[in-house]
Formats: sequence, structure tokens, C-alpha cells
Amino acid sequence: MKIERYEGTMTPRARVMAAFCHEKADRVPIGYDTNPVIHGKLASALGVDPGDMEAMLDALGVDMRAARLPYTGKRLHAERPDRLVDPLWGTVCRYVANDSGGYWDYCDFPLKNADAQTIATFPVPDPDDFDYEAMRAGAAGLKNHSVYLGGPGMGDIMNSLGMVMGVEDALVNLATEDEATLAYVDRRIASQLGTLERMLDKAAGLVDVMWLGEDLGTQHAPLISLPMYRRILRPRHQRYVDLARQYGLKTLIHTCGASSWAYEDFIELGMDAVDTLQPEAAQMSPAYLKKTFGGRLAFHGCISTAGCLAYGSADDVEREVRETLTVMMPGGGYMLSPTHQIQDNTPVENAVRMYGAAHKWGYYG
Repeated sequence: MKIERYEGTMTPRARVMAAFCHEKADRVPIGYDTNPVIHGKLASALGVDPGDMEAMLDALGVDMRAARLPYTGKRLHAERPDRLVDPLWGTVCRYVANDSGGYWDYCDFPLKNADAQTIATFPVPDPDDFDYEAMRAGAAGLKNHSVYLGGPGMGDIMNSLGMVMGVEDALVNLATEDEATLAYVDRRIASQLGTLERMLDKAAGLVDVMWLGEDLGTQHAPLISLPMYRRILRPRHQRYVDLARQYGLKTLIHTCGASSWAYEDFIELGMDAVDTLQPEAAQMSPAYLKKTFGGRLAFHGCISTAGCLAYGSADDVEREVRETLTVMMPGGGYMLSPTHQIQDNTPVENAVRMYGAAHKWGYYG
């Protein structure tokens, strides 16, 4: 299999920046995210080494690249048998096999039912314990691409808390403004902001975007109230946006589920773009988003990993891509991407067709 790429006339970096600025580019920027199993299958289908991510992204015509920051400090959270423990943040996962492959799912939440002392002493990384020179060198090698810092876990409060204390404890402790929990949240934020500022100082002029995250919705409704968002989350999100603005970066925030209820606040915060955009969730269709927020927010996502990409035919996928582009492309401000990681039950030909359709129909005449 091969993707017939539309090479265009712009660099990937210029293309992405045009989308963030609601300007027409030569074509829409393209994003990529998969589970490991389908990544391997897709790479094999395209004749690419699965371990060579740069070759994979180039084969698909993906425009953005992550700035990688190696950690050089000691392991903060001990390894455990039959578990995957994040050495920096302490999340614990177990492997869950399924008919299509498998995935690592969160479990054994280390701060579930924890007392204030346990929460207060739960380690977070020291910003000094990273290799910023290596990060700069890597970013410098990506000068023709749009380079971003962070990702969906950067700045995320509810989801990240849920990963270490379980969803129930996370939501209850935030709603009741539990002092120990908020102190942990602020220690985590201080660690991330300290790391981001050092990255920006070291890689000035090499980075374009700060990618943040916050899961805010179920498929049908908000996870929390707007007053709770404004009281607890928004002031903390503002700190990231302010840092990005200080260094001239654009901001992109990942929000799962029905989350457009918070987009007016995102605009007031100074956010530039929103990511994920699950079209099957309430008030998240491309038409609704474009009509309501077009010209004020740029969009990244919309191609559902829970819809025809996994369950339809390749022709269904091409039709959905074309319909989405027809709605989202006018006036610029759209970056095509799967809504989440492409899942292992997705037919390889569907994934290939999605990227082929992006190149076929995503150019501006």
C-alpha cells in the first residue's frame, strides 16, 4: 500500500501556522496517533520500519512533531511485577488483552483513599532533572516541521488525578476542594511549568505550539459544571496559556467527549485551537463546531476512531473524510486527525484510506 501524497508548496511548519491563524494553506495539516499494534500493521502495509517513527510520519504526510525531553533523574516510583509503572508520575497499568491485540489500562491507583500525608509526599519530577540540550538538538533537526511541547497529558487535572487516585476520588476531591489534593495538583503544575519554561528558554524560535489536555465530557454531557471549571480548572489552565503567550507560542487543548460547553471559556483564556472533537458526542459535530466557534478557534481532529474508521468500509472512511473537509476547510483553521489513538480493531485499509483521502480532498484549489 502507498499513500498518494499531495506535496504542496508550503513547509509543514508554515502549513500548521496558517491553520492556527485561520488562513488557507496549500492543504490541511494532518495528524497521527495510534495504538502500538495497529501502528505496526500500518507501518508494515506501507513498507516502513515500525520503529522508525519519522519515516512513518513522512510516509503519511504528517505535519507536526513533538519536542522530546529525555529524563536524567532517578526513578521516582518503583517498578512492580506484571505492572507498568510510570517512573516520573507513578501511574500503574496492567495489560489487558483483546481479540485485536491489547492495551495498558490504569489500575491499583496509588493515591486512592490516601491520607493527606501520603498525597503530600507523592513525588513529582524536578524540572532540573531533564536533558534540555538534547531536547534543543532534536527540535533543531525538525526545523521544517511544526514542533510542539507537551501533549494531551500536559496541564490535565481531572484525568491525571483519576490515573493516580481513581475517577471517583478525583472528582469528589476536586468538587470539595480537598486541600491535600489541590496542593498535589499545584505541585504537578509547578513541575510542568518549570520544565516547559526551561524548554522554551533553551529552544527559543524552534517551537511553535504548546499542546495541553483536559478531559471534560462524557459522550452526552459535561463531567463537571461550568462554575466548577471556572473555580478550579480555569485559573490553572490560564498559567499554561500565559506562559505560551510569553514565548509567542500557539496553544492547542485536547478535550474528550462533549466538551464544547467550555469552548467560550477557552477563547477567553486565549486558547488557539481544540483537539479530539469526537463527532458522535453531544454538540461536537463538525457543522456545529464550525458554525459556533469557526474563526475563533482552530480545530484538530474530527475523524472518529469509534465510527467508520473502525467499523465501516474504506469507502465509508473516504466519504466521512471528504464530508468533514467540506464543512471544516472553508476559511482555514482545520487540521485533520483521528479523534484519539487509532485502535487495534481498525482495518489497515481504512487507516490508509483516511490518510489518502486527506491528501486527495484536503488541498485548497
